[in-house]
Amino acid sequence: MERIEHIGIAVNSIENAGKVYEKLLNTPVYKTEEVKSENVITAFLQCGPNKIELLEATSEDSPIAKFIAKKGEGVHHIAFEVLDIRAEMERLKSEGFVLLNEEPKMGADNKLVCFVHPKGVNGVLVELCQNQDFITS
Repeated sequence: MERIEHIGIAVNSIENAGKVYEKLLNTPVYKTEEVKSENVITAFLQCGPNKIELLEATSEDSPIAKFIAKKGEGVHHIAFEVLDIRAEMERLKSEGFVLLNEEPKMGADNKLVCFVHPKGVNGVLVELCQNQDFITS
């Protein structure tokens, strides 16, 4: 794993949370995007070398809506940049981690993503992210 790519925060409203985080970080939301496969709208803010991703559900059955219903707004996941997502998935499986998807899928910010089950990572949902520039397969 190369670095922390972003921290995902589940919110009820991108618009309201965006204003809060713009003030907190003294930087603007630079990108919003809908990820239809996950029923979510995302907004990104740069924080030094890392990013904050705000996540708002677009349907009641989205993972973000379920998370907020159970735990309320807050930190949803931590994402790590990887150079070869498939190799990293295989490595993690060989180490006994449970992956939430068998194949990487397209996520926000033009990245391939895969999630690691939080039960194996002390209750933290971990996302692996591979930049499209680094696709090797």
